[in-house]
Amino acid sequence: MSSAKGDLPDLGPLSPWAPELAETFVSLASDIALVIDEQGVIRKVAHGGAVPLELTAHDWVGRAWIDTVTGDTRTKIDKLLSEVSATGLARRREVNHPSAGGENIPVAYTAVRLGEHGPVLAVGRDLRAIAAIQQRFIDAQRDLERGYWATRQAESRYRLLFQVATDAVVVVDAASLAILEANQAAATLFDLGIEQLVGRAAVFGFEHRSRPAVEELLTTARTSGRPSEIRARLAGKVTAASVAATPFRADDQMRLLVRVRTVDTPPAAAQALDATLVRLVDQLSEGVVITDPSGRIQMANPAFLKLVGLRAEAELKGRSLLEWLALSPADLAALIQRARSHGLTRSPQGVQVSGGAPLVRVEIAAALLAEGDQECIGFTLRRIASDAAVAPPAPQPRIDDLQAGVEALAQSLGDVPLPELMRQAGALAERYLITAALERSGGDAAAAAGLLQVSRRSLALRHRRQADTAARPSKSDRPPEAG
Repeated sequence: MSSAKGDLPDLGPLSPWAPELAETFVSLASDIALVIDEQGVIRKVAHGGAVPLELTAHDWVGRAWIDTVTGDTRTKIDKLLSEVSATGLARRREVNHPSAGGENIPVAYTAVRLGEHGPVLAVGRDLRAIAAIQQRFIDAQRDLERGYWATRQAESRYRLLFQVATDAVVVVDAASLAILEANQAAATLFDLGIEQLVGRAAVFGFEHRSRPAVEELLTTARTSGRPSEIRARLAGKVTAASVAATPFRADDQMRLLVRVRTVDTPPAAAQALDATLVRLVDQLSEGVVITDPSGRIQMANPAFLKLVGLRAEAELKGRSLLEWLALSPADLAALIQRARSHGLTRSPQGVQVSGGAPLVRVEIAAALLAEGDQECIGFTLRRIASDAAVAPPAPQPRIDDLQAGVEALAQSLGDVPLPELMRQAGALAERYLITAALERSGGDAAAAAGLLQVSRRSLALRHRRQADTAARPSKSDRPPEAG
């Protein structure tokens, strides 16, 4: 026999058995069952033994069902009762019951009306076990995500530190595609001195078949204003290289910061954290530190920590690099500005590093790191060996000495050919400039080489040649030949 609406069988004859049905439902498949009259008042509670729910529900009899739930789920009880009154059956809804312990107990209810004017039988399932499983899943997922991002951050940190210390970097004029600046790693990679790299075409170090691709990379970065990267093969090298070009502006001129790294090195390798990379970073002899544009430290390698006498990187983070360098704020700001403007720069003279460790003197190179979303500066600090200084010649350089030397050469007009006069004038000027650079740097060969923009080896050779020349008598000093 169908109900008046023809959707459900007539459950009216079961109305007297509502309490027994509640107990049966609970024993079979539910945690709680309620018998509710036409006014929405609970007349019977049957529970399946869940202790917090049992303790909470024991005093529900005689109360309106809507008053047993939290305020934010009262509307769900209204809808459930309206739906079961209209159709005889209500779909599943989740509500929260407050408990004596202060926590909310989530329960999912379905309801059926036993006859047209009969009571409502609401059957509920305690969702705490499911919620606990869901929460454990969410916590596990968060732990995995935290572990993943911690690994990625550590990987990025090691890659960044390694590339600052080892990547070959050249600054290229975007218009002519000629090299304007280069770091020591680039000089090593291309087997030339830094001063020999300046002025060369940016593609010179690549094999002929790779040069069109490298030139296209540079042109694309220049025209698009966005970083770009390709693989290319170096001239005379077995391994291929990753070549990345990042455009930046310096004094209203477009420049390209070009990084070259061989693809078999860890920074271009696996996407997971590489133990080899960690080992290589930890074994770097140069101190490496990365700062924001204001000079505040973001990360550093163990060699830098050793230089300043600290044990943990956390002791450095957020602090100014000035705390450990014998530089004025203006000098550090100028160094950072040159790195931002020119892509690469070096300190014009050696700098003392202080801290918990003994004082040491270092040469500092700074490079712009503009590959990520946030611009930062990478510094490398290389110890200056105690025997690296070249003693400056005496007497100290004076412009009067240079003028006197030129005047002396002028006295030889008519006796000495012009090419020889020019050679002697060039040697005189070179000696004066080297002496001036050494005086300005306090006898620090590395700093003097930086001022002159030559390598320390080139400076030592030039200085030795000058000493040898000074030791030999000139033609005018030689005694006249007999005869």
